[in-house]
Amino acid sequence: MQPVNVTQGPSAIILAFPHVGTYLPDEIREKLNDNGKLLADTDWHVDRLYAGLLPAATLVRANFHRYVIDANRAPSDESLYPGQNTTGLCSTTDFDGQPVYREGMEPDAAEIEARRLSWHAPYHAALAAEIERVKAFHGFAILYDCHSIRSHIPYLFEGKLPDFNVGTNEGKSCNKCIEKTVIAGALGAEGYRAVLNGRFKGGWTTRHYGNPDAHVHAVQMELAQSTHLCAEASPFDYDEQKADILRQHLKGILTDLDELTPFLSAVAKTLP
Repeated sequence: MQPVNVTQGPSAIILAFPHVGTYLPDEIREKLNDNGKLLADTDWHVDRLYAGLLPAATLVRANFHRYVIDANRAPSDESLYPGQNTTGLCSTTDFDGQPVYREGMEPDAAEIEARRLSWHAPYHAALAAEIERVKAFHGFAILYDCHSIRSHIPYLFEGKLPDFNVGTNEGKSCNKCIEKTVIAGALGAEGYRAVLNGRFKGGWTTRHYGNPDAHVHAVQMELAQSTHLCAEASPFDYDEQKADILRQHLKGILTDLDELTPFLSAVAKTLP
C-alpha cells in the first residue's frame, strides 16, 4: 500500500485528507487490541463528503490509519494543545483515553521513527510538493485540511461540538480574507452551528504550512460527524440525506474560496 494518493488539479486550492485512511500493516494490526481494531477515530467518509465539490482542486489523501502514525501531528510529537487531553504522533490511546494496543505491544522510539519515515514523511513530502507546484503556478496556495470527529467526546472537550469548527491558528495561518470567507460560509449554513478557533485551532499541518507572508494559506475544517453519519458509532455508516445537505454548504465555501484567486494572485505579485 502506497502511503499517499495525489490527484492534481489546476485550482489554487489543495484539499488534504490526513485521517480518512484505514490501512494497517499486518504487523501493526496484530498489536492492536479489540478496541483499537474498531478504528473508531477515523475521519469517516470525509473524502467522499468532499468528492466532486471543486473538481479543479488538488487532492492529497493519506491511505494509512492514524493508529499507524498521525499525519497531522508534529514529527517531534510536541503537543498541539498543552494542558489539554489530546493524542500523539503514535498514540497508544483513542479519543476516549482508552488503550488501543495489547498490553506490552505499544511502539517504542525506534518503531515510531520507522513509521515516521515510511508513512508520515512520504505524505508530507507529497503535500509539500503540491503546495510548491500550485504556488509556482498561481503565486500562492490555499491548503484546506479536511477533518471530522465525533460531536461528543468528554475526554477531549465538554458538551457537544459545533458542526463546523474552523481553525486558522488564531488567524496566523492564512490571509484574513480566507478566514472570513470560510467562517462566513459556515455561520451562514442554516441549521448548523459554527465556531472559529474554538477547541480545534488547526493541527500541525495547518500550523506548519500556513505562512501568509510566503503566500501559503492554510485552514482546517473539523466537521462534527453527526452532520453526515447515520450514527457516531460502529459501523459509522454514511448518511446520504444528511451528507447531501452538508455538501451544498461545503461546496459554497470552496467555491467562494476559489473566487478569491484573482485577489490573492494580485497580492502575491505586489508583495515579496
